[in-house]
Amino acid sequence: MPVICLLDEGFRMATVMEFTSPTAEFPLGSVFKNLPGVTVELERLIPHQTLIIPYFWVRDVETEDIEAEFEQHAGVSNIRMVDSIEDEYLMRAEWEQEYFGILSALAKANVVVLSGIGTKDEWRFEVRGESQETIGEFREYCQENDIPITITAVHAMLPIQSEGYELTETQGEALVLAYERGYFDTPREVSLEEIADELGITQQSLSSRLRRGHRRLIGATLSSSV
Repeated sequence: MPVICLLDEGFRMATVMEFTSPTAEFPLGSVFKNLPGVTVELERLIPHQTLIIPYFWVRDVETEDIEAEFEQHAGVSNIRMVDSIEDEYLMRAEWEQEYFGILSALAKANVVVLSGIGTKDEWRFEVRGESQETIGEFREYCQENDIPITITAVHAMLPIQSEGYELTETQGEALVLAYERGYFDTPREVSLEEIADELGITQQSLSSRLRRGHRRLIGATLSSSV
């Protein structure tokens, strides 16, 4: 049974914002010119005032030299493949400190990227700030520096606590709905697309929420490292 916690007046509630941005506004955006069918998904990204070193997954790509496809991108100082699983590639990139755009806005406001998915059409981000003020700083920085973003959702992140583990509200909602609709049954009674439609989000966003929720549950219940 979920535990409901009362918050004191000094508590600063974390805020989650979802937004989209043109592909060219992120350093990896130029890859879609050569590989229009590719999907790029960032791993959880924690900002630093001067440099961000994220990992990201590359999917839906047919190439023998994945590293070559990501060379010579504006804002990237170094990029290499770390691992591969079937047709998915885990990459590691280092960004130029003077690069100006979404990355500088994230670092400036100390906003955590919960998910970032890029296709030839656009980038879709879900970010978390320590408070509404933090998210506000990020939005103001983008406006003042002409960094185009389109905000699609803003909501408070309320932890769902149960038996010693935590899930964010969106993770818990996605996992519970998937369970109730029979997504985890064999055979499945509902598709990822149907659940995403019911939640009003993309399949990529739903997949990310389920994966992060699973990771949190496993880390809190089966792994001794958390």
